[in-house]
Amino acid sequence: MPSSNKMLFFILSANLTALAVGFLGWGMSTGWAQTTMECTTAGTSFFNGTAMITFKLFEGILSRSFCPSFGEKDVIFQVVPTLGELDGPVPVALHTLGLCLLALCLLFSAGSILIGIYNSVSNPYETYMGPMGIYVCSSVSTILSVVVLVIFVSNVYVTNMAEGVVENYADGVPVELRNRSSELLLGYFLVIPYTVLSLCAILVIYFYEHAAYKQRQEQQRPTEDAPKEIMMY
Repeated sequence: MPSSNKMLFFILSANLTALAVGFLGWGMSTGWAQTTMECTTAGTSFFNGTAMITFKLFEGILSRSFCPSFGEKDVIFQVVPTLGELDGPVPVALHTLGLCLLALCLLFSAGSILIGIYNSVSNPYETYMGPMGIYVCSSVSTILSVVVLVIFVSNVYVTNMAEGVVENYADGVPVELRNRSSELLLGYFLVIPYTVLSLCAILVIYFYEHAAYKQRQEQQRPTEDAPKEIMMY
């Protein structure tokens, strides 16, 4: 049986990573951004319509009001295929890259959990891919999640992703769009606790390794530090 300290620290690290995965899974299932803009038919100057797009990772909702035709209309679309139909390749490339990085985050987090669980039940002298394995898996997950945050913000605020979606579903009518306003939603912000918890999993194992090293140092003190009575024997 492993020592109580080893079991405690590795189980705590695995639990923190599992909680991080829970936050990321929740985030991947809900909205990430919402963009609103004014809309009118091309060639006119009276902007009386609006278009609002809610982006999730895999699907989105386009709500149009007098944009460009009369009435209101909601469209549910698949994000990746729709972005692939736009003129420029940048929005779909960035979004696809973000999805791939999120999948890698989940994969490396699973590795960190498995390493933590295995080492929590292994014998006290066996550490299979122990601290180093968790350092690598959790560090990669943390870095990739930060990259995802940067990529998604860039896609929402820098590219013409939202305008392209509205034009794609304008029923063939040329439209003019202006006054774009975007905001990030819950799904985006749930990546942040994932990042923080992955870092905490690293810190827990660091504290374990530091305590274990300190204990080994105390057990291997030079003989000159031993009492003279013991040295006589």
